[in-house]
Amino acid sequence: MAIKLKNSKKGNYTNLKRELFFRLLLITVAATVTVFLLRSILRGQIADRIVEFLINAFHFGDRDALTIYQLVIRNNMDMVVFAVILIFLVILFRFYVSWFTKYFDEISAGMDHLVEESEEDISLSPAMDFMENRLNTLKKRLEKRTKDAQEAERRKNDLVVYLAHDIKTPLTSVIGYLSLLDEAPDMPPEQKAKYVGITLEKAYALEQLIDEFFEITRFNLQSIVLSKGKINLSFMLQQISDEFYPMLTPQGKKTLVDAPAGLFLCGDADKLSRVFNNILKNAMAYSYRDSTIYIKAERKTENMIITFTNDGDPIPAEKLETIFEKFFRLDASRSSQTGGAGLGLAIAKEIVAAHGGTITAQSDKTKTIFTVTLPIGDV
Repeated sequence: MAIKLKNSKKGNYTNLKRELFFRLLLITVAATVTVFLLRSILRGQIADRIVEFLINAFHFGDRDALTIYQLVIRNNMDMVVFAVILIFLVILFRFYVSWFTKYFDEISAGMDHLVEESEEDISLSPAMDFMENRLNTLKKRLEKRTKDAQEAERRKNDLVVYLAHDIKTPLTSVIGYLSLLDEAPDMPPEQKAKYVGITLEKAYALEQLIDEFFEITRFNLQSIVLSKGKINLSFMLQQISDEFYPMLTPQGKKTLVDAPAGLFLCGDADKLSRVFNNILKNAMAYSYRDSTIYIKAERKTENMIITFTNDGDPIPAEKLETIFEKFFRLDASRSSQTGGAGLGLAIAKEIVAAHGGTITAQSDKTKTIFTVTLPIGDV
């Protein structure tokens, strides 16, 4: 199935047009001059030379040779000139086509250079400077995408190794404490309850790590399909806040929701809930103990603005550009206690983009703010 590409952006063909024009002008002038020269030559000294040639080569008399010249050449001057001009133009156009097709060879070589792992820029003739610039721009984009893909693959592989290593720790603890419980059935109730509690805690940690493995697979294979409906945003944010209460309380943290009643938008409730969940989980992981995470929602014209503000260590400016990338973790440590598979914010960005919105982050010495902008839609 052929795909017709429509591109309104036109190239700057000035140099190529100029060169083509001058070469065609040169051919036209050369052809015109040749016509006049041939007519003059065939009627001038060249006529005497032809008659002389007929006399010497075929031993014709002067009158016979002159008669033959007049009958064959002079009386058919237009045909002779036309034949000579035609041959001349064929030769000129043959050279012209050969010269022109060299540009296609250059473009072909430049396209081959795109896939080569070379740091050198593509170089074409001056007349093809517009194409040279485009090919070099495309080359840089392809190189960046390749590097980004390799970096994402490296992060994923490193993360899998880290998670596999981390899984062994709680699994070893679970097996160890279960073995103790199995070997000592008459263990005192207090000690048994302690071991059961530790085993349950390690089992939860193991479950979280396994979920992160599935998260990696789902992110690579799942395409985002939205099932939109009317969402009570105020209720959703308050509900998500309440769900985090058991996880925040041990650290002395809490959430404060500022979302007036009556805020509605059109979207996929399950997926947007996941967005807010992931952002809040990130805020919880990187905020200070005994701090408050502020969640605010307000309507501005046709958009809904939702912000998550937490007090914590500032995010470096260079990392603000990459925290929404796949498998990026703000902390490079191997611990899974802070941060997950590095997919939460990447998934949030994908879902928000699918809704036609944006997600950004800003950070200073005192706080970090994540801002989600979503179109309200038909509600």
